[in-house]
Amino acid sequence: MDTIADMLTRIRNAIMRSHKTVSIPYSKFKKEIILVLVKYGYLRRVQIIKNAEGRKELKVSLKYDENGDSAISGLKKISKGGQRIYSGAKSVHKAGGRRGMIILSTSQGVLSHFEAKKNNLGGEVICVVY
Repeated sequence: MDTIADMLTRIRNAIMRSHKTVSIPYSKFKKEIILVLVKYGYLRRVQIIKNAEGRKELKVSLKYDENGDSAISGLKKISKGGQRIYSGAKSVHKAGGRRGMIILSTSQGVLSHFEAKKNNLGGEVICVVY
Protein backbone atom coordinates (compact mmCIF):
# COMPACT_ATOMS: atom_id res chain seq x y z
CA MET A 1 0.00 0.00 0.00
CA ASP A 2 1.23 3.48 -0.87
CA THR A 3 1.04 5.43 2.39
CA ILE A 4 1.81 8.79 0.75
CA ALA A 5 -1.04 8.36 -1.75
CA ASP A 6 -3.29 7.44 1.19
CA MET A 7 -2.27 10.63 3.01
CA LEU A 8 -2.98 12.79 -0.04
CA THR A 9 -6.36 11.08 -0.52
CA ARG A 10 -7.28 11.69 3.12
CA ILE A 11 -6.50 15.40 2.69
CA ARG A 12 -8.46 15.62 -0.59
CA ASN A 13 -11.47 13.85 0.95
CA ALA A 14 -11.44 16.10 4.04
CA ILE A 15 -11.34 19.19 1.80
CA MET A 16 -14.28 17.92 -0.28
CA ARG A 17 -16.29 17.46 2.94
CA SER A 18 -15.11 20.86 4.33
CA HIS A 19 -13.62 19.30 7.47
CA LYS A 20 -11.47 21.50 9.70
CA THR A 21 -8.94 18.75 10.51
CA VAL A 22 -7.86 15.34 9.26
CA SER A 23 -5.94 12.59 11.08
CA ILE A 24 -3.19 10.73 9.27
CA PRO A 25 -1.10 7.81 10.60
CA TYR A 26 2.34 9.12 11.59
CA SER A 27 5.58 8.68 9.71
CA LYS A 28 8.55 11.01 9.57
CA PHE A 29 8.34 11.25 5.76
CA LYS A 30 4.65 12.23 5.88
CA LYS A 31 5.41 14.80 8.57
CA GLU A 32 8.10 16.38 6.37
CA ILE A 33 5.70 16.62 3.41
CA ILE A 34 3.02 18.19 5.63
CA LEU A 35 5.55 20.69 7.05
CA VAL A 36 6.40 21.86 3.51
CA LEU A 37 2.67 22.37 2.84
CA VAL A 38 2.32 24.34 6.10
CA LYS A 39 5.40 26.46 5.30
CA TYR A 40 3.95 27.54 1.94
CA GLY A 41 0.46 28.26 3.29
CA TYR A 42 -1.49 25.32 1.88
CA LEU A 43 -2.29 23.95 5.36
CA ARG A 44 -2.75 25.75 8.67
CA ARG A 45 -0.73 23.57 11.08
CA VAL A 46 0.16 20.02 12.09
CA GLN A 47 0.25 18.39 15.51
CA ILE A 48 1.58 14.99 16.55
CA ILE A 49 -0.95 13.29 18.82
CA LYS A 50 -1.58 9.79 20.17
CA ASN A 51 -4.83 8.06 19.25
CA ALA A 52 -6.93 5.81 21.51
CA GLU A 53 -4.69 2.80 20.77
CA GLY A 54 -1.55 4.77 21.69
CA ARG A 55 -0.27 5.15 18.11
CA LYS A 56 1.09 8.43 16.82
CA GLU A 57 -1.02 10.41 14.35
CA LEU A 58 -0.62 13.67 12.50
CA LYS A 59 -3.56 15.97 13.16
CA VAL A 60 -3.57 18.34 10.20
CA SER A 61 -5.57 21.59 10.31
CA LEU A 62 -6.83 22.49 6.85
CA LYS A 63 -6.80 26.08 5.60
CA TYR A 64 -9.86 27.84 4.15
CA ASP A 65 -10.50 31.45 3.14
CA GLU A 66 -13.47 33.65 4.17
CA ASN A 67 -15.65 32.15 1.42
CA GLY A 68 -14.98 28.60 2.59
CA ASP A 69 -12.70 27.77 -0.33
CA SER A 70 -9.70 25.60 0.47
CA ALA A 71 -6.15 26.82 -0.03
CA ILE A 72 -5.60 23.51 -1.89
CA SER A 73 -7.56 23.12 -5.11
CA GLY A 74 -5.61 20.10 -6.32
CA LEU A 75 -3.24 17.53 -4.87
CA LYS A 76 -1.72 14.87 -7.12
CA LYS A 77 0.83 12.12 -6.50
CA ILE A 78 3.43 12.06 -9.28
CA SER A 79 5.96 9.35 -8.38
CA LYS A 80 4.24 6.00 -7.84
CA GLY A 81 5.37 2.58 -6.67
CA GLY A 82 5.61 1.13 -10.16
CA GLN A 83 7.08 4.24 -11.75
CA ARG A 84 9.40 6.53 -9.86
CA ILE A 85 9.79 9.99 -11.39
CA TYR A 86 13.07 11.82 -10.85
CA SER A 87 13.98 15.34 -11.83
CA GLY A 88 17.38 16.94 -12.14
CA ALA A 89 18.20 20.31 -10.62
CA LYS A 90 17.87 22.17 -13.91
CA SER A 91 14.48 20.74 -14.90
CA VAL A 92 12.80 20.53 -11.48
CA HIS A 93 10.19 23.20 -12.30
CA LYS A 94 8.92 21.22 -15.32
CA ALA A 95 8.10 18.01 -13.46
CA GLY A 96 4.62 19.01 -12.30
CA GLY A 97 3.36 20.51 -15.50
CA ARG A 98 4.20 24.11 -14.49
CA ARG A 99 1.36 24.58 -12.05
CA GLY A 100 1.40 24.95 -8.31
CA MET A 101 4.20 23.72 -6.12
CA ILE A 102 6.15 20.50 -6.56
CA ILE A 103 7.37 18.57 -3.51
CA LEU A 104 10.59 16.59 -3.94
CA SER A 105 12.53 14.11 -1.86
CA THR A 106 16.16 15.18 -2.18
CA SER A 107 19.45 14.25 -0.56
CA GLN A 108 18.87 17.16 1.85
CA GLY A 109 15.33 16.11 2.81
CA VAL A 110 11.85 16.92 1.57
CA LEU A 111 11.82 20.29 -0.21
CA SER A 112 9.60 22.39 -2.44
CA HIS A 113 10.78 22.90 -5.99
CA PHE A 114 11.56 26.53 -5.10
CA GLU A 115 14.08 25.45 -2.44
CA ALA A 116 15.45 22.61 -4.58
CA LYS A 117 16.12 24.95 -7.50
CA LYS A 118 17.72 27.52 -5.18
CA ASN A 119 20.01 24.84 -3.68
CA ASN A 120 20.68 23.25 -7.11
CA LEU A 121 19.18 19.89 -6.06
CA GLY A 122 17.18 17.28 -7.90
CA GLY A 123 15.37 14.25 -6.58
CA GLU A 124 12.25 12.13 -6.63
CA VAL A 125 9.11 14.09 -7.47
CA ILE A 126 6.58 13.17 -4.77
CA CYS A 127 3.53 15.28 -5.54
CA VAL A 128 2.20 18.51 -6.96
CA VAL A 129 -0.13 20.86 -5.06
CA TYR A 130 -2.07 23.78 -6.50
